[in-house]
Amino acid sequence: MADFFNALEVFEMAEQVERNGSRFYDKAAAAAADGGLKDMLLQLARMERDHIAIFSAMKNELSGQPWADGFEQENEAVLYLRALTAGKIFDARENPADLVEKMSMRDILEKAIGLEKDSIVFYSGIKELVPAEFGKGRIDEIIREEMRHVRILSEGLLSI
Repeated sequence: MADFFNALEVFEMAEQVERNGSRFYDKAAAAAADGGLKDMLLQLARMERDHIAIFSAMKNELSGQPWADGFEQENEAVLYLRALTAGKIFDARENPADLVEKMSMRDILEKAIGLEKDSIVFYSGIKELVPAEFGKGRIDEIIREEMRHVRILSEGLLSI
């Protein structure tokens, strides 16, 4: 990732995170023998696809806004997102679905919890860059939903 972020790049990264999550949950659901876990994973995949639509709409709404062309490079949130992406703590290009075949259901759920936590951290950084009038509240809603995903996955983990 370049040293420069604009709103389109940030929201494209967010969309990719959600696409990866959706693929991961779809593939994990296909591997689930337990019907309850399968249903839970399919529900999470649908929720991730809903997030893609939200980020896509936000990206379209923000396109052309003067502040969206580039963020002040010394902005704390920009430095934070750069650290997340440069340090490989978080890489939206990786597709965790590629790992599912080699994992037990316990490992899948634990990995999913970690991915959801990573997305919460990432979206918290994005939220700091978006003015309130341009959708900060929608990002808050997604963060709350990702937190709910952690709870759902934790309950699923307790069931196996």
